[in-house]
Amino acid sequence: MTFDLFAAEPTRERLEIEDAEISLRQHIELGASPEVLLRELIEETPWRHEAVTIYGKEIMQPRLIAWYGDPAQKYSYSGIALEPLPWTPKLSNLRRIVEGALGESFNSVLLNYYRNHRDSMGFHSDDEKELGPEPVIASVSLGATRTLVFKHKTRPELKPARLALTSGSILLMKGLTQRNWKHGINKQTLPCGPRVNLTFRQIIGRDAKPVST
Repeated sequence: MTFDLFAAEPTRERLEIEDAEISLRQHIELGASPEVLLRELIEETPWRHEAVTIYGKEIMQPRLIAWYGDPAQKYSYSGIALEPLPWTPKLSNLRRIVEGALGESFNSVLLNYYRNHRDSMGFHSDDEKELGPEPVIASVSLGATRTLVFKHKTRPELKPARLALTSGSILLMKGLTQRNWKHGINKQTLPCGPRVNLTFRQIIGRDAKPVST
């Protein structure tokens, strides 16, 4: 899919993708260079390599993860139940920066560590009950550029949309995006360096109204 961009503000662009509300800021000041933050997060984070259940089959995730958040902000997906680690000073500062830049509030963050070109993320929607009917998710990218691919759930006439996420960029997904689209990151043929992305979320509890698809 080839999509037009229009500037919602000087450094932020909203993507013209039907049935979605997605915007991208190519650069956000994070208090340190993306290269420094990438190295520190890789070295300091207690990464987990988890098995997930996909269509009844258990497989190891092709990346490493870590979950941080306010007390009791549990999160579950694909058979994984995550208890939040307490916020570190670095992650608390990044949360404040992201909230200030986007005007949104977040109480948790999922870190994904793509070690090389062989790591990936399968197509999915972040539509778990804990996230509410219209999840707001902000994704900060550090390190190697990887392509995020969007596929519509019910409208095959809409071609997939591809978005290169560069180091230091921030992507915001909100509104009906998760209800209507799946997204994922494919493995690559060409080698690339490591990438860490931080997906800030607002957990609202499992009693939230379920998302219809």
